[in-house]
Amino acid sequence: MARLLQEVGDARVSVSVTTRAPRVGETDGVDYCFVSEDAFDQLVQDDALLEWAFVYGGCRYGTLRKAVEDHVAQGRQVILEIDVQGGAQVRDKMPGAHFVFIEPPSLAVLEGRLRGRATETDEMIGKRLYTAELELSQKMDYDVRLVNDDLEKAVSELVSYVNEQAERERG
Repeated sequence: MARLLQEVGDARVSVSVTTRAPRVGETDGVDYCFVSEDAFDQLVQDDALLEWAFVYGGCRYGTLRKAVEDHVAQGRQVILEIDVQGGAQVRDKMPGAHFVFIEPPSLAVLEGRLRGRATETDEMIGKRLYTAELELSQKMDYDVRLVNDDLEKAVSELVSYVNEQAERERG
């Protein structure tokens, strides 16, 4: 996403809200907005989230509706890094949105990447792999699918797609 933002000047990545604890090196408000369960409940009750979901065994993640709407109102492209549950909710609420499915070259490669991060237990990695398998079954519901096997190629393809869609919308 950092590379996309460097190459697409009017794009912004929405910072997700989550109930999980920060990992080492993560900054509140930059990587995620870390909130309590009660605060997340209030956001849901206030309809302040464009989408939200339980992910990986109980933590919740969501996208603040106002942040997205504010960026769009300013003429910016907004990039959401969300799972397929969130994607389905956004598709219902924002039918003009564009959807990109970024997939790993294989589940074995994904497992290696997860283990290489060394941030999760074997149980959590198992849950992530199971979820990834389910999500991969829905990739055909997306406008475009990119395989993240070569970072340079994946970034180039994503930048091209984002720019093409922006040009179409500008008319």
